[in-house]
Amino acid sequence: MPVREFKESDRSQLRDIYLETRRQAFYWLNADTLTLNDFDDDTKGERIWVYALPTELAGFASVWEPDDFVHHLFVLPKYAGRGFGSQLLAACTAGMKNPARFKCVSQNTKALAFYRAKGWQTLSIGESAEGEYQLMQAPRP
Repeated sequence: MPVREFKESDRSQLRDIYLETRRQAFYWLNADTLTLNDFDDDTKGERIWVYALPTELAGFASVWEPDDFVHHLFVLPKYAGRGFGSQLLAACTAGMKNPARFKCVSQNTKALAFYRAKGWQTLSIGESAEGEYQLMQAPRP
């Protein structure tokens, strides 16, 4: 399976993926405020999985394990709809003691549809720097 755990040699590509996918998905944000170093800051202390193709990385997922919280799941737009996100989500939630949770920005309708199609439900709505978000929870196994 092409999903594997993060290696330090992945960092440069993951920085690029994180920046590119956020600029496209979060179109309402000022793109100038998003930087390559955001990946390092936003995944610090998290467990990271990557979707590795023979010639490049297609995406990644990261989890804050103490809370069974999926913090990030991003796949390059050119690979959307191929099941890569589903495989990353399955890998990063496997073995969790509790149902996984995730905050999804409400304006990110594609991501909301992805999670809802997998049976995730909205628990609450809140506000963040990216805008309104929905705290979602995975279905119980």
